[in-house]
Amino acid sequence: MMNRRTAMMALGATAVVAGCGNASGRNSTPEEAARAAYRHPGPPEIVLYTMINNRTGSGAHSAMLINAPSQRVIFDPAGTARFTGVPEIGDVLYGITPQARRFFESAHARSTYRMRILSRPVDGAVAERALQIAESKGPVGPALCSNAVSDIIGKLPGFESVRGIWLPNKLADRFARLPGVTESELREDDSDDKRAAIAALEAQQ
Repeated sequence: MMNRRTAMMALGATAVVAGCGNASGRNSTPEEAARAAYRHPGPPEIVLYTMINNRTGSGAHSAMLINAPSQRVIFDPAGTARFTGVPEIGDVLYGITPQARRFFESAHARSTYRMRILSRPVDGAVAERALQIAESKGPVGPALCSNAVSDIIGKLPGFESVRGIWLPNKLADRFARLPGVTESELREDDSDDKRAAIAALEAQQ
């Protein structure tokens, strides 16, 4: 049972993390995910995505990209950005080609939100472990995105300090203090309507 302090933290997280939804469609089949699997030639890495409200500075959502030797995926817990040709099983998005990655990032960077991107190189075995944990999680409930991401990251060697965190900005700040992390930021000025942004991106194909 949660103690009172933990319960209050969870309630606070629910209030703040309004960007986490619960609108994922049907799960794809394992066969669909396997067909879409994409192996990126770059080094293994963990990338933490944090969506930040441009007006208030509050964190709105957390997600992570895992570039493992076997394939590259995005774990988008309770996320709502979904694309044609990118299968989803339990909040894990498969087939993260360079275009799919660009679409995902661009869909979250809008006139009202920016994306903070933190990357850290890891051993291949560490990336595979992150993929395994993400695939075992299953769908994540609304407002639990940061906690779900931090739970995965905190189980990896060298990331133990990044665990049990409920708030997107706090998770990003903790991750940013790890050695070897590089940071970038994505800002775009398109419509705040995420569905319209996704439709516009897919029309470019």
